[in-house]
Amino acid sequence: MAGRFEGKRGLVLGVANKRSIAWAIAKRLADEGAAMAFTFQGERIEANVRELADSVSSPLITSCDVREEADCTRAVAEAAAALGGLDFVVHSVAFAAAEDLEGRFIDTPSDRFWLALDVSAYSLVAIARAAEPHLAETNGSIVTMTYLGGERTVPHYNVMGVAKATLEASMRYLAWDLGSGGIRVNAVSAGPVRTLAARSIAGFPTMEAIVNERAPLRRPIDAGDVAAASAFLLSDDARNITGTILYVDSGYHTVGM
Repeated sequence: MAGRFEGKRGLVLGVANKRSIAWAIAKRLADEGAAMAFTFQGERIEANVRELADSVSSPLITSCDVREEADCTRAVAEAAAALGGLDFVVHSVAFAAAEDLEGRFIDTPSDRFWLALDVSAYSLVAIARAAEPHLAETNGSIVTMTYLGGERTVPHYNVMGVAKATLEASMRYLAWDLGSGGIRVNAVSAGPVRTLAARSIAGFPTMEAIVNERAPLRRPIDAGDVAAASAFLLSDDARNITGTILYVDSGYHTVGM
């Protein structure tokens, strides 16, 4: 539906390159009329993010270390100022050390356990807190990205599964806290999508093959599918949907074996 986001303004966190789920969402929203600000973390990806953001005429590309609450607050404030307000936030941020996405979960050291939860889950809380006063003015919406590994054991997903479980619970509590201000908070649980982050998970090709073979629809998921679902949740079409996980996995989450 062209034009659903005409006049809408948003902040997108988590773009790394053109194959990022966050970029697929941003491109879909831009195609439907949205204006967006973008964040990046680290010089290594800054050039990629700037090039992509420039392609959709973004007025702001700013650094943001989501482990620092003051940085989250600053980035949200800069985005709201550059855009003249905020109607939505896309949170597509997650991290776990590569060595913790292989072997046994039980071997995850404390420091890297909390790092994964801080970046992948608490960052949503910090961003939501900073964005609340802006989104309350527009009956705005937040969408975050999760995965079935937060509900079920997925070999090699390990500490990231625990982080996603924390993210999902946080999403529901945020939906309760912010709902009285007209703000909606939802999540999209995507099946295996070939992204830079996915390649760091040991056995990812096997995960992808199993979903393609056993999911009811028996077909792969791509970033565009996730973008379409996210756009729906952020749009006024979903104005009475909050605290919800929308599965985009060809139905795999319904299968027992």
